[in-house]
Amino acid sequence: MEKIKLDSREKTDMVDITEKVKDAVKNSGVKSGICLLFVPHTTAAVTITEYADPNVMKDILTSLNSLVPFENDYKHEEGNSAAHIKSSLFNFSLEMIIDEGELVIGGYQGIFFCEFDGPRENRQVFVKIMEG
Repeated sequence: MEKIKLDSREKTDMVDITEKVKDAVKNSGVKSGICLLFVPHTTAAVTITEYADPNVMKDILTSLNSLVPFENDYKHEEGNSAAHIKSSLFNFSLEMIIDEGELVIGGYQGIFFCEFDGPRENRQVFVKIMEG
């Protein structure tokens, strides 16, 4: 298993980890199998979306912040309920196909770590490569 370590820059942020995941797949030597990503944080997630236009990420975060505002009548004492809700709407894990030693991903798709309670240092994404 490999760990991708990163820092987020904003309260809500999408950090492109596509190349780091592709490198993990390539370094594994697996020709056919599955790449599993897992985020061990309750206020973050991982997703695949368009990477070619950075406005897509801005639109996602703006819409999400409108749907789940930071301030509301939340009961959670830490004050970050919105971040927990947002991460639950996304996903803590992703599975992707490996074929001929390459990650199968669309030409306009990118893999993103989604931060909902930042900025934070020392965030992680676990990468597990399974042959099969």
